[in-house]
Amino acid sequence: MAPKGKVGTKGKKQIYEENEGTLKFYTRVILGANAIYTALNLLVFYSSSTFWTWFALVFALAVYVGSYRSMTAMAQAVFGEDGSLLDGGIDLNMEQGMAEHLKDVILLTAILQVLSTISSYFWYLWLLAPARAMFLLWVNFLGPWFSAETPGAAPEEVNEKKQRRQERRQMKRF
Repeated sequence: MAPKGKVGTKGKKQIYEENEGTLKFYTRVILGANAIYTALNLLVFYSSSTFWTWFALVFALAVYVGSYRSMTAMAQAVFGEDGSLLDGGIDLNMEQGMAEHLKDVILLTAILQVLSTISSYFWYLWLLAPARAMFLLWVNFLGPWFSAETPGAAPEEVNEKKQRRQERRQMKRF
């Protein structure tokens, strides 16, 4: 059962501590996925490593760096001269925020990186990320923009004669 009333807000200190925990978790996810990928593809199966194996590693690293740096920039805390916390940064655990999408990208890349040790074809599933981005772009921006009515167009006023005629036609049908 959902709690009734106003949803509680988080304080600056709580946001700061949760952001630190979130960043630590995703650091571990990134390091773990890279350790597994490197250990298996580049150490154990080094003889069968190709250009695409290295390219996939560089691609994953670029995605990780971009997403993680964006998250750290969002979570940047501001401290006063006396060391007091002035601002805890943007809440990385906020639902429907940009950080949620960045976390999804990191998790998708980590999962596919580990799965690609089985088969390189798993990297094709990374095409889900641009597909999701296009879906969100359509649902949130383009769809409403295309389906919005023009502000100057007013609905045609039906004059009284036409309205009475339509009512008579409907009465005849029944």
